[in-house]
Amino acid sequence: MLSLRNAAFSVVRRNAYMLMGTAPQCAQKSTLPDLPFEYSALEPVISRDIMTLHHQKHHAAYVTNYNATLEKLQAAISRNDVSAQIELQPALKFNGGGHINHSIFWQNLTPETTKPDSTLEDALKLRFGSFESFKNEFSTKAVGVQGSGWAWLGYDKTSKSLQIATCANQDPLQGTTGLIPLLGIDVWEHAYYLQYKNVRADYVKAIFDVVNWKDVSKRFSDAKA
Repeated sequence: MLSLRNAAFSVVRRNAYMLMGTAPQCAQKSTLPDLPFEYSALEPVISRDIMTLHHQKHHAAYVTNYNATLEKLQAAISRNDVSAQIELQPALKFNGGGHINHSIFWQNLTPETTKPDSTLEDALKLRFGSFESFKNEFSTKAVGVQGSGWAWLGYDKTSKSLQIATCANQDPLQGTTGLIPLLGIDVWEHAYYLQYKNVRADYVKAIFDVVNWKDVSKRFSDAKA
């Protein structure tokens, strides 16, 4: 039986590997992904100024801080310092989660007009009654997030069903709930305040006009595989 110390080490190491995607000795630094569109492409729904700040400042900061935390974690693992590893978990979760969430978010958006493929549309109707009912429930959950966080449409592989969930701060959906992320809406104020001020509901309503349903449908297909 593992000692308490070794058990704690195993849990911390497993959580770290989930974010790294590999063992620490082979971990690569994360990089800021390019947007799949120009900064102004989502106007008037999301302004160029918001997209520029959101991508170049906020997402970039999560990547920088995650990489710095990862270096500290690798050093702590190499010297078997379990206390230091545990202390680094909040920063790893926040910054790693911020990188994961935003990397999905950019792909979830597009200046093109799209719609769910037939498989996803049927699944949404089966789970929520209609596409409009899904939008209404999703919007209500997104607007109702207290403070900062995310609203998600996710897939539960156990029940084989679509679920709506919210996560606080930058908590990643899959690592927090086990749901596979399909569509996320960032409801931190930095995602909308310059344009929508404190009216989050207007931002959430408008963002459905730029949802990349091709990407969401592909994620749904992959999640079911």
